[in-house]
This record gives sequence, C-alpha cells and structure tokens, in this order.
Amino acid sequence: MSAAGATVGGATAPAPDCALCPRLAAFRAANRDVFPTFHNAPVPPFGDSGARLLIVGLAPGLKGANRTGRPFTGDYAGDLLYPTMVHFGFARGAYGREPDDGLTLVDCRITNAVRCVPPQNKPVGEEIRNCRRFLIDEMQSMPNLAAVLALGAVAHGSVLGALGCRKSLYPFGHGALHELPGGLLLADSYHCSRYNTNTGRLTEAMFVAVFTALRQRLA
Repeated sequence: MSAAGATVGGATAPAPDCALCPRLAAFRAANRDVFPTFHNAPVPPFGDSGARLLIVGLAPGLKGANRTGRPFTGDYAGDLLYPTMVHFGFARGAYGREPDDGLTLVDCRITNAVRCVPPQNKPVGEEIRNCRRFLIDEMQSMPNLAAVLALGAVAHGSVLGALGCRKSLYPFGHGALHELPGGLLLADSYHCSRYNTNTGRLTEAMFVAVFTALRQRLA
C-alpha cells in the first residue's frame, strides 16, 4: 500500500489505500465491508485551488464525507456550514447532502486536517501529524490564499504546524483573527458539529459572526 496518490487541484492527495496511519487504514477497511457503497477512502478537497479562502475541518464523518466523498457533505456540520457559505457568497446553489446537489464554491476551498474517517470521530496526534504533509501541499498549491478558517482547535493547530508557526503565539479561540507571518489571516471558529450546536457552545449567530468578519477582511 502507498501514501501519496494522484494530484488533485494542483496538490498531492493521499492514495485511496493510504497506509500512513494503520489504525485509520484498518477502520477504513472494516467500513468497506460494512458500508460497501460508501466512499471509504481519503476525502479530497472541494473547491478551486485558485480561491483566497481555505476552510479546514477536523476529519470526515463516518456517514457524512466518508459516505459521500465530499467534505462536510451528508452530516449535520454541512447543514450549518454550506447554507452559511451560500449566504455570504462563498458558495452558490442549494446544499442537498449529496455530492451531486449542484452546489459550487466561490473563492473558497474546503479540506480536513485528517483525510480519513477516524473511530469515534477522534484522530490521534500521530494521525494528525501524518496527514499534515497533505495540508502543507494543499496550502502551497493555492497561489491566491489569503485566509484560512480553522473549524476547531485541531484544525487550528494543524494549520499552524503546516506553516511552522508556534501555537503559543496564536492561541485558539472562537472568533479570533490571527495575522500570521507573510500576511496570511487565520480565523478560528468552534467546529460546526451537532454536539457543539446542541450544547450551545456554538450558536448560529456565533458562526455567522465569524463569516461576517472573514467577508469584511476579504472584501
């Protein structure tokens, strides 16, 4: 089995049978037996590599992106993320929980810190570090990249790691805007998961505020 696969949008993507993370590879193989119609492979980014905004999530959900093969598609997180993006002009169309819903992104690209679905939706540190090479290549393949939106602390840390920035200088906080070396803007939001919204940790108004700030900065 291999690690790197095809080039997607100018960036190297993990191979369908990527073996960098044994635990994730085993989980992926088990899911192929249980859910044979699912994507069950590393989930590629969505959107044009020429975009100015990159959104980085945690990892595919078992019955979300791991099923559909498109980030944040098919689970609750996408139900909040994509309509918000449409509202702020970062997407066009109607989100329909399937990759053939016709939704297109505008000046935005979406990826995950970890490309494969992890057990209990919780990747471990080694898996995050293993997959960082693909995030590094992803960011380097975006010539117009001006801002990154990190959905959650893991995504925040992975972005900083990919850029070689010290985490202590740029602490994660919902609504925080960090000016990074070279002029890149790093914006933070709590992850738009069902758990965070059900517990009130993240409200729709809080999520909208983050996108309002991003749209103003990218105007």
